[in-house]
Amino acid sequence: MQAVGTEDTGPERVVRRLLHRSGYRYTLHAKHLPGRPDILFPRRKKAIFVNGCFWHCHGCKKGQPPKSRLEYWGPKLKANCERDCIKRAQLEALGWSVMTVWQCETREPASLARRLAAFIDGQRRRRQPR
Repeated sequence: MQAVGTEDTGPERVVRRLLHRSGYRYTLHAKHLPGRPDILFPRRKKAIFVNGCFWHCHGCKKGQPPKSRLEYWGPKLKANCERDCIKRAQLEALGWSVMTVWQCETREPASLARRLAAFIDGQRRRRQPR
């Protein structure tokens, strides 16, 4: 597990290449924001997390929990998912729009590129009056 990186992963590089080819410029790994989003568009207040299916409990084939040592993996993976929800809510409370890209989605670059463009170019949610 020590060898598993948190920055510049394969899926993250795929997403960054798609964005760059589409003409988008972004910031990486904002340490000052909750959850340290992988990709940021500060002026647009948009944040993208690129999550590994296994580590963040996605429902796809790669996201299935292991069959052995469930007493170890169960709480670990559950804590990851809970932390993801908390960090996403914190970002949204600060006025950021948040998107999650799953590792398995990087296998279909054309579809992912359309989804990314729709997210980035879409209208920001209007703030609720206080």
